[in-house]
Amino acid sequence: MSRASRRRPASVLAIGAHPDDIEFMMAGTLLLLREEGFAVHYLNLSSGNCGNTRHNARQTRQVRLREAQRAARKLGAEFHPPMADDLEIFYGIGLLRRLASVIRLVQPTMVLTHSPEDYMEDHMNTCRLAVTAAFSRGMPNFRTVPPRKAVEQDVTVYHAMPHGLRDQLDRPVIPDRFVDTTHVQGMKHEALALHQSQQSWLDSSQKTSSYLTAMDEMSRTVGRMSGRFEHAEGWRRHSHLGFCETNADPLRDALGLRVMLRVPSG
Repeated sequence: MSRASRRRPASVLAIGAHPDDIEFMMAGTLLLLREEGFAVHYLNLSSGNCGNTRHNARQTRQVRLREAQRAARKLGAEFHPPMADDLEIFYGIGLLRRLASVIRLVQPTMVLTHSPEDYMEDHMNTCRLAVTAAFSRGMPNFRTVPPRKAVEQDVTVYHAMPHGLRDQLDRPVIPDRFVDTTHVQGMKHEALALHQSQQSWLDSSQKTSSYLTAMDEMSRTVGRMSGRFEHAEGWRRHSHLGFCETNADPLRDALGLRVMLRVPSG
């Protein structure tokens, strides 16, 4: 790693599929990292244009963009604009080049993104794109859009819990790291509440009884999984190969006792 890389402030880039995904599953961890001095970056790949029953796609893009920008400000994060529309997040070269360019710009210490298994393809494709974009950061012959030079810096990728805490076959997913988000749960709740257009949409389309209550219940469930915390977010670390040192765990290094590792059974 170069001296210039070492001098850069530690940063974290959260990559979600849709406006509000970061708030549901990642925002507590982002708030804690911000308290520790990390530069926080916020990127939803999709505009969220299909997430409304009252407005057309153009109007919905505008509404959801404003909501996401307000939520990013609440989290103290730098906002990066979306690159696609709902159900159009495909694992392809166009999105990959653009996302890789953002990663080279931000040079994050950590990338936080979706679970490799989740209930919808947009989430899983976002995960794949985030992983490959991070992997390509140091490849000078991989062209990004806009063009940016390759960077020599380790990055550790962490996967959030899937929505509903289960994979697409309804099997439970167990994290290997629990982050205690209890004292920032109120601010996480406030950030999610800024996505006001989503309450009626999720109630009608996905039978979510209460948008905010669902988030609280998930964080309490993960807290109970930990056996220690009232509210928690769960994470799994991606393989180190091609990304970072074998035992790198900057999330735990930054947050200390607020991170609990799960001891494998057997």
